[in-house]
Amino acid sequence: MLTLCRRFFFTLLALPAAFAAPAQSDIVIYGCTSGAITAAIQAKLMGKSVVMVCPEKHLGGLTAGGLGFTDTGNKAVIGGLSRDFYHRLWQHYQKPEAWRWQKREEYGNKGQGTEAIDQGMRTMWIFEPHAAEQVYEAWVKEHKITIVRNAWLDREKGVRMENGRITSIRTLDGSTYRGRMFIDATYEGDLMAAARVDYHVGRESQKTYGEQWAGIQTGVLHHRHHFGAVKTPISPYVVPGDPSSGVLPRISTEPPGNYGDGDKKVQAYCFRMCLTQLPENRVAFPKPANYDPKQYELLLRIFNAGWRETFHKFDPIPNLKTDTNNHGPFSTDNIGRNYDYPDASYARRREIVQEHVDYQQGWLYFIANDPRVPEEVRTAMAKWGLAKDEFADNNNWPHQMYVREARRMIGRYVMTENELLKKRPTPEPVGMGSYGIDSHNIQRYITPEGYVQNEGDIGVSTKGPYQISYGSLVPKKGQAPNLLVPVCLSSSHIAYGSIRMEPVFMILGQSAATAAAMAIDSNIDVQDVPYDKLRARLLADGQVLEHATAAAAK
Repeated sequence: MLTLCRRFFFTLLALPAAFAAPAQSDIVIYGCTSGAITAAIQAKLMGKSVVMVCPEKHLGGLTAGGLGFTDTGNKAVIGGLSRDFYHRLWQHYQKPEAWRWQKREEYGNKGQGTEAIDQGMRTMWIFEPHAAEQVYEAWVKEHKITIVRNAWLDREKGVRMENGRITSIRTLDGSTYRGRMFIDATYEGDLMAAARVDYHVGRESQKTYGEQWAGIQTGVLHHRHHFGAVKTPISPYVVPGDPSSGVLPRISTEPPGNYGDGDKKVQAYCFRMCLTQLPENRVAFPKPANYDPKQYELLLRIFNAGWRETFHKFDPIPNLKTDTNNHGPFSTDNIGRNYDYPDASYARRREIVQEHVDYQQGWLYFIANDPRVPEEVRTAMAKWGLAKDEFADNNNWPHQMYVREARRMIGRYVMTENELLKKRPTPEPVGMGSYGIDSHNIQRYITPEGYVQNEGDIGVSTKGPYQISYGSLVPKKGQAPNLLVPVCLSSSHIAYGSIRMEPVFMILGQSAATAAAMAIDSNIDVQDVPYDKLRARLLADGQVLEHATAAAAK
């Protein structure tokens, strides 16, 4: 089974572009994430020619890749095309044929403390992966967006620049895409990096931007994704309490670093799986080809200590399925195995993706089948399986790994926790976020007392919506004056923990395309787009730029 992701990735690299693209476009968008789609649609709405150059086959990134239990925060600040997407999902689920495995009234209206189906606002916030992809496909078809799929940027020599401006990009198949403006809407920021724009990977120190929650956070235990959630301390050693016996797999033997210092590590990745217990639609968890039960010895100790929260993030989505996310000290997050992913070659990234599939599928198989797992947990897991009608061309496994953060641009303005917590006002807002500051764990280490612990998990409320600056979407003055970056935007690690939500990417994708079109019309750099005119157009197009809590900080 696990060879599927490697085979799938190689196939994508080998396939030719699916559609012929024009020799020159007003706006070239690299990526097919949710933010890329709204950017393309907004470009078309503003009368610009646009091409999406997609390094994947499927549209929608994580929104169509398993993350159907949307991280919304305050829905009132989700406007424009982003809100339109959730309205289109509402329209989809109004159709009786959308409820194949479950009656709509049986699903109820389950959400994160709020309505999943908001009939008053005609929006749907929780959905199946295939439903999101269908909405995206219909949306881009409606606007006649030119899309080139399976087109991977030549990161070494594929970005041509003249006088600091990007003139064209070339993909590995030799195709060239010329444009007046470019938008990097990938999770990795490959175009941004190839254009020699400043960026950062890892955590800044507390001193860098004056952030309380920045840097290494040893001793900070938020959520329940740490070993403090276990009844008794867990020994990291093969023979409990005996360091000479060696360390169990998936525990670092390196010191975690000093509290508040920065590092080059990034929060854990995983796959947001779509699972079901419905026999007619269930595929049993496969045993990975290189399955190694020793990789899960630490999980066994957690179970033996009485921990029983395995199924706490099997969040229900329509048709008796789940959006299954990480929960607990040893779960679907593959802690510490992704540090080199942001800058890695395509070949190395394939290895990292494969490692994550191996780990996560092995985690499922171990819990469902290993006789040492407590019977009640093993029996409960064995009732679950992959949803047969999702990700059909990838053996029912998500086609998109959850890259929670990779590169982050160091642009004209850097968003930090100070803006999110309203300690200082945000200049030139072009969108809003509201989800709590949320970083997943970054490392698993051995404490001075000789026990295992996770570090890096942060959960801090923003105490209401906050504004996101236009300056965070554009490079510094003097760098790539025709490039906008709405996904790997200019933000500290800790601020990105909130900004990185899919509805926000769609908001910022629309704002980026608006600015790109205005820069074309005025023949100016993106750094020089007049904010008053940009603001007026965003408001006219339904974007939400102010909220009472943010305005109070001014």
